[in-house]
Amino acid sequence: MRKDLPKKLLGELLKNSKRSDRELAKILGVSQPTVTRARNRLEKKGIIQDYTIIPNFKELGFEILAFTYAKMRPEFFEQETLEEARRDAQKFPDAICISEGEGLGTNLLIVSFNKNYTEYSARVRRMRRHWKDFILDIESFIVPIGEREIKRFSLAYLKDTIYPAEAQ
Repeated sequence: MRKDLPKKLLGELLKNSKRSDRELAKILGVSQPTVTRARNRLEKKGIIQDYTIIPNFKELGFEILAFTYAKMRPEFFEQETLEEARRDAQKFPDAICISEGEGLGTNLLIVSFNKNYTEYSARVRRMRRHWKDFILDIESFIVPIGEREIKRFSLAYLKDTIYPAEAQ
């Protein structure tokens, strides 16, 4: 049980991170101090990085979730330019993820929530202008928030991949 505790705890926190250590201890069948120690270890190791919520983005006024893919010149990923890009990215808190990667003929991904198409389009135009020496191509996949959803976005689904039900 103790060996599996970190994975079980992480799974329970993915389902609902607002529960107290006392509640989690009851669910996991251990003492509250054991849960607190396990949580602290997960935090120190960097396995738990944030505690957050997943709101109803449409109710908050966001109409678009955009996955923007860019093909950047290799020089973009050199240290000095990358540091400038990191500083620039801080100006856009609604861009929840910007990362180098590969696929679809691209090497940069931006995931962002946008109030409307005008806001999204302005960001892409600014990016084209500001990084014109590095951008070879930009493509996007735009998702209208709250429409034709097949499976709601939630990290709780990961619980069973971290600690599968058959292992319980």
